[in-house]
Amino acid sequence: MGKHGILRTLACSAVLLSAASAWSIELHGRSSTQLEWYNNYFDNNKQVELGQYLNISLTKIDPAGKLSLEGYGRLTQDIRNGEGLQGRLYYLYADYHDLFNKVDIRLGRQFVNYSAGSALIDGAKIDLKNIGPVALSVMGGRNVIYDLYNERTHEGDYALGVSAYLYNLQNTDLELSWFHKLIKDDVAQDILGASGKQYLFNSLKLYGNTRYDLASEVFGEVLAGVSWFPLDNLIFTTEWYQSYPTFDATSIYSVFAVDRYQEWVVKADYRINKMFSVNGGYTRQDYGEGTSDVVELGVGVRPIEPLRIHLNYDYVSGYDGKRNGAGIDADYDLLHNLQLAAGYRYDVDKYDATTGEVVGRSYYGGATYKLNKKMSFSGRIENNVNSFYKEDWRGRVAFNLDF
Repeated sequence: MGKHGILRTLACSAVLLSAASAWSIELHGRSSTQLEWYNNYFDNNKQVELGQYLNISLTKIDPAGKLSLEGYGRLTQDIRNGEGLQGRLYYLYADYHDLFNKVDIRLGRQFVNYSAGSALIDGAKIDLKNIGPVALSVMGGRNVIYDLYNERTHEGDYALGVSAYLYNLQNTDLELSWFHKLIKDDVAQDILGASGKQYLFNSLKLYGNTRYDLASEVFGEVLAGVSWFPLDNLIFTTEWYQSYPTFDATSIYSVFAVDRYQEWVVKADYRINKMFSVNGGYTRQDYGEGTSDVVELGVGVRPIEPLRIHLNYDYVSGYDGKRNGAGIDADYDLLHNLQLAAGYRYDVDKYDATTGEVVGRSYYGGATYKLNKKMSFSGRIENNVNSFYKEDWRGRVAFNLDF
């Protein structure tokens, strides 16, 4: 949606706000006014943007409280380079739940996520439930696509999907779904998906998901994992993940040969006491043409109640070079309404045998100040120093109003 559509949407929201004062409608949401500056990596220009973000939720529109309206969008203006007013509507939909105690209906711009695929659509999603242990969901509509600045959806861009999932089972989740995407009326994606998790013995969780591309006849993604928590403060996790990059059938990239990627992960998190916690993990990455080993270690320290410190270290060696990196992050509750944060990161990379070591550093500072329960200020500033930039300053300040 372009800037004029965003302006019309915000104007309609203002009308709804006026109606809310006359009716018994409940209005909630957040307005966030932000000033952001950063280097645009596409043209290497410094950008300074002023943005207005608005999130609204209207409930109790009908006497039964089944109808609600949800919306979220933004308007931004680059005040340095004069690129013009940019608008983006993330979602705006009406939601009616428990029709005949069996049907949920959602109409409008919305994000839909099935195990087979996800899309931002202008359309409908309907769920049929309370008909047994299995519920059904169907969705479809215009597929909304954004580029860096504007919406670039074409005529004939649609997304469709169907899902069946277990309903109201305490320790078991399972979903099977189908996702279908059209670009200019040509089939771009046709995918089957499944996801699930199972809790056992109050200390074990099995989980996984997969996607099968019908057009390419390959499993695009497979994930299988186990989490074991023998104690309340101790968790062990192991995962296997595989991906085979697939592209839209309408894309020129669909004819290019790609390699299958796999990784095996083992990690543990242990909260020793209120003051100390530790975590560690090992990942074996297989890129098809080579492998890499990744080791990650972390320590959390809380020497006093308002101060939290986290130290981390990672080591990478193999196909994508070598890295030694370490960082520190800290949060401090200076007052009940003022929180401070700061961090520093130091990395030494060596990409191959012909290059020397490349040092990268980054550091940041931030703060959040709450004026009251509904109003707050927040800010963050960061600088990156690496082989591309001697300095790369970026930051954001925001005024947030909850209502």
